[in-house]
Amino acid sequence: MDMRIFKYIVFPRMEMNQTDFFKCLSDPTRLEIVKLVMAKQDVCVCELTEQLSMSQPKVSRHLALLRNLSILLDQRQGQWVYYRLNPALPDWAKQILTIISSQSDEIMNKHNIHSSVSLHCE
Repeated sequence: MDMRIFKYIVFPRMEMNQTDFFKCLSDPTRLEIVKLVMAKQDVCVCELTEQLSMSQPKVSRHLALLRNLSILLDQRQGQWVYYRLNPALPDWAKQILTIISSQSDEIMNKHNIHSSVSLHCE
């Protein structure tokens, strides 16, 4: 049983620029990261590097852009950083991400997201 307690800071709803939102998600790596986070929630950087077969610095660079735009929130737990979708996203952004997640079965099958990669983080 996973006993981690997450304390994400949720900022009030902001006026997110739609152009910046779509530019950020136009990158295939960032789009895959968002799909993986939406599929699993509370995803560790080590899980993302494993699932995407990319180096930690490259994944972290993409995560920083998603975090800076407030699409994702991060939480440090010891030496690990976990990411989740920002629940305070504007409604239009949530609707777009809902459409993306409804079509994410392919990514889940491709990356076998249900495998327990988090065991490697502990």
